[in-house]
Amino acid sequence: MLYIIISVLLIFLELAYFLVADRFNIIDRPNLRSSHKSIVLRGGGIIFLFAVWLYAAFFGLTYPWFILGLTLIGLISFIDDIRSLPDSVRLVVQFMAMFLMFHQFGILNLQDWWMVIVALVVCVGITNAYNFMDGINGITGGYSIAVLIPLVYLDGIHDFISPSFLYVVGLSLLVFCFFNFRKKARCFAGDVGSISIAFILLFALGLLILDTQDFSYIVFLAVYGTDVVLTICHRILLHENLGQAHRKHAYQLMANELKIPHTVVSSLYMAVQLLISAGLIFIPINHYVYLGLVIVVLSTAYLLFMGKYYHLHEEYLKSKALQS
Repeated sequence: MLYIIISVLLIFLELAYFLVADRFNIIDRPNLRSSHKSIVLRGGGIIFLFAVWLYAAFFGLTYPWFILGLTLIGLISFIDDIRSLPDSVRLVVQFMAMFLMFHQFGILNLQDWWMVIVALVVCVGITNAYNFMDGINGITGGYSIAVLIPLVYLDGIHDFISPSFLYVVGLSLLVFCFFNFRKKARCFAGDVGSISIAFILLFALGLLILDTQDFSYIVFLAVYGTDVVLTICHRILLHENLGQAHRKHAYQLMANELKIPHTVVSSLYMAVQLLISAGLIFIPINHYVYLGLVIVVLSTAYLLFMGKYYHLHEEYLKSKALQS
């Protein structure tokens, strides 16, 4: 009954946000990076922040420093959705939020200061990478569910986090997907959504890694990680400004140049990640060997895909240049 009440509240809060976004014109206009052609409400992913607040209200302030960090990073991302902020401002707040998460982990100490700094940089990078991948209907919500499912399963074995926390986050993802994982999305996640859910999943994944002392569980983010890292490397080779909008991710080529429906592409990313995560959990193989094999296979698949279809994107760019 408690989860039914929370579900109803999440639906109500999301619909209430739609009214606010419509009233104050919080919208996403198509641009060079966009894979959509019509104006859509932005910031529907604020529901992930609402979900954690509801978790704290119903189940207690179990993770106060994490929730404070999530609130900071969520609110600055929401402001950025409304009016663009300087990268320096966003990064300062993101590092502050990640510092608070690390404090919740209990891993801040002067003896390992350099490891903490490296981990802070990596984790802030992961949250922004998650944001880079938020470009088509359903991908953020669907992929996040694919990350959450193995975490829920492993929590039943290792008890590394409150199961209620994972359930409430899962409910928020289902509500968001109802409005976003469709041919014509009612809303987009916005930076507040993609950054917030990345922060939430990193928290749960971090607790799992710390509890098991097994870093190979980072494979739960392997599909996104491969796409982001290799796309950045590709853009560096092309001497592009990494700060400029683009449509060079593999999922973008699938949706734009190959005209594969957004929901099909999102489902593909979701399914591949679920299979990879299941392999780590159930296949009797050394976890780090498995992680290495996954990286090799995904990287090879990415390179083969780009080698075959990237020319379509170049043709698109040439056509846009001729039109202008």
